[in-house]
Amino acid sequence: MSLPTLLQDTLQLPAVAAPMFLASGPDLVIETCKGGVVGSFPALNQRTSEGFEQWLEVINRALDDARKQPGALVAPYAVNLIVHATNPRLDADLALCVKHKVPIIITSLGAVPELVEQVHSYGGVVFHDVTNVRHAKKAVAAGVDGLIAVAAGAGGHAGTTSPFALVAEIRQFFQGTVLLAGCISCGQDIAAAQQMGADLAYMGTRFINTQEAMSSEGHKKMIQQSMSADILYTPNISGVAANFLKDSIRNAGYDPENLAPKTEVDFGQELTPGESQGDKQQGAWAEIWSAGQGVGSIKDIPTVANLLQQLKLEYQQAIAAHHDMVQRYM
Repeated sequence: MSLPTLLQDTLQLPAVAAPMFLASGPDLVIETCKGGVVGSFPALNQRTSEGFEQWLEVINRALDDARKQPGALVAPYAVNLIVHATNPRLDADLALCVKHKVPIIITSLGAVPELVEQVHSYGGVVFHDVTNVRHAKKAVAAGVDGLIAVAAGAGGHAGTTSPFALVAEIRQFFQGTVLLAGCISCGQDIAAAQQMGADLAYMGTRFINTQEAMSSEGHKKMIQQSMSADILYTPNISGVAANFLKDSIRNAGYDPENLAPKTEVDFGQELTPGESQGDKQQGAWAEIWSAGQGVGSIKDIPTVANLLQQLKLEYQQAIAAHHDMVQRYM
């Protein structure tokens, strides 16, 4: 297992709650970290850099207080930065991450050595999400500490490669931290990710359906009612191929099977969490909802604390069962 020092004695479960646009905020991050799992959020979930800094201050204070409790095992948190020309806030938000020494930076759509150097300057680490080996090698060359293998079926912007193939190929040239994303919804899935060669599981959709998530009640209810066949993989929403709930596309007035081609990349950074389609012209990001193919096993909306308790129990049972099977065949 290859983990950076800041994760070696702070985790209660080998998992990260992925940063989800319009869903992850301070409440979700704080409760996740207090439960010994890395919590994260996209910087763009706050409409301005000033608001983003306020969130950093809230999270840092809450986690500092939590660590003072006897026997506390509190995980560090992460911030997701979109490293793409369409994100005009990148420099300002990165400067704030350096100022507040954000422990983990998750980069998307661009691996930049200069960014990695800035994060390393204060002792932070950088994880970069990739959907194929070509992008993974570019990220390694940029000096990242970990690779997030976003495999087939993952929510949001995802790849099409089997997790078995993607992790195995990455491990041929990278010995740093590997995180696996794609349909990971329960503790057994976390254990399976480790058996495939990943160090950490990267869970998104499962954390949308928590009480602390900022996602709308309609989004959460639709996840409960959906199966894998209800997910559409298309580049015609944001300009980058991603997985979305078909019913949310229909409800927004579009035909999932006949979407017009998207000619430019649009990550909806003008949209504030909670705003509806009528509030902004970029209404697709409020009304068209992302989810992964693992929705079929998500049927509730627990608190983060209760979800983590269940995940830990399932993970422990899976590890014990695997040990028994190994003994059987030795």
